[in-house]
Amino acid sequence: MTPTLHPPHPVARPGRWIALSALALAVLLVTVDATVLGLATPYISAELRPSGTQLLWIGDVYSFVLAGLLVSMGSLGDRIGRKRLLLVGATAFGLVSVLNAFAPTAELMIVARALLGIAGATLMPATLALIRNLFEDPRERSLAIGIWGAAGSGGMAVGPVLGGVLLEHFWWGSVFLINVPVMAVLVLVGIVTLPESRDPNPGPWDLISVGLSMSGMLGVVYAIKEITAHGPSWGALAAAVIGAAGLAGFVRRQLVLERPLLNMRLFADRAFSGAVLADLMAILGLAGLTYFLSQFFQLVQGRGPLEAGLAELPAVLGAVVGGLLAGRAARAMSVRVAVAGGLAAVGLSLAVLTAVSRDTGYPFLGSLLLIVGFGAGMAFTVTADVILSTVHPDQAGAASAVSEMAHELGAALGIAVLGSIVTGAYRAFPAPPGTPGSARESLGGAVDAAPRLTPESAGALLDAARAAFVDGLSLAAGAGAVILLAAAVASWFFLDER
Repeated sequence: MTPTLHPPHPVARPGRWIALSALALAVLLVTVDATVLGLATPYISAELRPSGTQLLWIGDVYSFVLAGLLVSMGSLGDRIGRKRLLLVGATAFGLVSVLNAFAPTAELMIVARALLGIAGATLMPATLALIRNLFEDPRERSLAIGIWGAAGSGGMAVGPVLGGVLLEHFWWGSVFLINVPVMAVLVLVGIVTLPESRDPNPGPWDLISVGLSMSGMLGVVYAIKEITAHGPSWGALAAAVIGAAGLAGFVRRQLVLERPLLNMRLFADRAFSGAVLADLMAILGLAGLTYFLSQFFQLVQGRGPLEAGLAELPAVLGAVVGGLLAGRAARAMSVRVAVAGGLAAVGLSLAVLTAVSRDTGYPFLGSLLLIVGFGAGMAFTVTADVILSTVHPDQAGAASAVSEMAHELGAALGIAVLGSIVTGAYRAFPAPPGTPGSARESLGGAVDAAPRLTPESAGALLDAARAAFVDGLSLAAGAGAVILLAAAVASWFFLDER
């Protein structure tokens, strides 16, 4: 195993904690943006009238593009400067958020989300890489990563509550406009407090590798999405072949380049590979489920957007506590126990969630969400520390990009795979005569169509649609539980006792 690289006498950088606040602000904003989308989905569905497939694209195209570009952008930050890339990305993120807020059609909304993914790809690797260079002492870095993770979890808390307040009083686009003032603050604080850091001898930014990475990631993810949603097709097969060829070409090119975008030899370290694998599998098992949970609270149980946002707070509070305690837990018990134990707790909670029904009480759901949040916060904070501690500071951007790519790719696949399970189960519900086709595309479509039917038909439609949605949610929870428990087993074997 590659030894952890720390200087023998770490030098504390002045102002590092103030700089950390700017980095935490960046990750907080990105998670706010991801969580408010779930609350806004019923409103977007009612106004833009997307098909079921378009609705999934609105939910996951951001993560698709983000995952496809993270390695390239992390390597670019190593070359041009991580602070510079962060500030440029923050500015672009704010501007593109305006386009998201005023998108007039489902098609333009998908495009706007994709552009937001491009801007977001410049933010996440830069934040973790700057932490790696700001905090050389292992204990301080563990705490800093815990605070960074807690900020992300805090964004998950702020997002639903703030989004709920906005949706109670304004139109759905307002949830994207909140990005603008926050990004403005980030840019101003970052200019003053963040130090610049880069690889002193990076080599050229290889555009061929960028193209191979992007085409490979998008091709494979698109193929998986299409196959899970519609079954095998020639288009999905072609995308899979193109994606696999792109990824194979990317890996081969990185192995022969003198200064690659991503040092593939990092994966020879079992701890590095195990942490990346655990992140990807865990997010895959969680993301699709959490994407539909907001719809469950609103469209099935009849909660308002603010109440639905507050209902998700236990998961966030658990994640904040788990993230802040992660470093201490890893030192007291070992990395292996902290990660595998956290993921196992999440998996078992999802297994219990398969018993969900329309009338499930909130104390039961809130308790499960608290455990899910704590386990996830513990595991993800420790894996992020493992990934950063196994590389030289000059490669922090690329390593951080790998960590974030695992998260975003897992989120995209989770929405595609588990989301398709929910959608597939939902579309099979017995609809009363006269039900428009849009009602079978999504639960939001059924709620929107109900007022145009007779009261008797509307009641039958909503009962059947909600029951089918809950059945799909239960199936997705079961699939997520299997994935999380498999991730716990894999992390136990890959991670060591350090």
